Amino acid sequence: MKITRIETFLVPPRWLFCRVETDEGVVGWGEPVVEGRAEVVRAAVDVLADYLIGRDPLRIQDHWQVLTKGGFYRGGPVLSSAVAGLDQALWDIAGKTYGAPVHALLGGPVRDRVRVYAWVGGDEPAELSEQIAAQVEAGFTAVKMNGAGATTPLPTTAETAAVVDRVAAAREALGPDRDVAVDFHGRFTAAGARRVLAQLADLHPLFVEEPVVPELSHLLPGLVAASPVPLATGERLYGRTEFLPVLAAGVAVAQPDLSHAGGISEVHRIASLAETYGAQLAPHCPLGPIALAASLQVAFATPNFLIQEQSRGIHYNKDADLLSYLVDPEPFRFVAGHAPRGDAPGLGITIDEAAVRAADRTGHAWRNPVWRHPDGSFAEW
Repeated sequence: MKITRIETFLVPPRWLFCRVETDEGVVGWGEPVVEGRAEVVRAAVDVLADYLIGRDPLRIQDHWQVLTKGGFYRGGPVLSSAVAGLDQALWDIAGKTYGAPVHALLGGPVRDRVRVYAWVGGDEPAELSEQIAAQVEAGFTAVKMNGAGATTPLPTTAETAAVVDRVAAAREALGPDRDVAVDFHGRFTAAGARRVLAQLADLHPLFVEEPVVPELSHLLPGLVAASPVPLATGERLYGRTEFLPVLAAGVAVAQPDLSHAGGISEVHRIASLAETYGAQLAPHCPLGPIALAASLQVAFATPNFLIQEQSRGIHYNKDADLLSYLVDPEPFRFVAGHAPRGDAPGLGITIDEAAVRAADRTGHAWRNPVWRHPDGSFAEW
């Protein structure tokens, strides 16, 4: 079997899909994207396609090595995301070729269902209790929320109290038997994060995500030591070498993104690395159906998996949602806050190719907002 064609599709709301076709008619789908830089990743996929055309799609690990290391300059979000989507598509082809779900090819399932969480609110969520009540009614046992909007380097008493009050409102709405995760989104300095984390302990967040930007990961040992709350990070880390010092710092939860961190191949290895540090895996995935399908395949085969993010109804989704490009939404039918394990081959989903091609004709140019502090200076989004 040989790869004969690789196509990419820029589809709303902010995603990029790739389609890998073979001479035997087996087709695999992947989701290579950097949110806000989808066009750049699309160009990178086109460059990498030059190597893959004409080659055996089942040599996944060899292709991963060449695509990530065959150029003198390596790494970074654009290249890693391009490789990630292609890697997903190759695993999809392998599963379809062997008639097995990807989790079976990764060593078989270790669980029958995967716990997932829902997002509530945006950066300035209103009616938080009502939003959480709706998710509880839908069966979810965990939600995630942003901790704050634009934040000053050293949060004031009022800013700190606002974060605590919002998490307290979430905890009250959820009760003691459900979980809330809080995303700091790298908006705090280490000193600011330390100030807020100490006041969240009594509310028992499942974890606090990205307490600082990844460029400040060298400060994580001190934050972990000072924090009474489990810390999570990893959506902006792209391989094992970047996760190694973070895990050694003692973070409780690793959050690689299947569309950023080298795909199924690398995230499966990151999960094993995390296990050696006693850390759990909670893949980042506010993206589309292919990224989620790939994430779930890894989750089913990962002993130290914790919980899975998913984007159904998330505030980023405009003009399209998680189910918009699927022939059958059944694989993402969550039951009691969990995704049941399926046995369909490959990634376990069927993409509506006609809908994807039609959406690509419109495309998108999504960019994340640029925030500023009241004095006009740049603020972390």
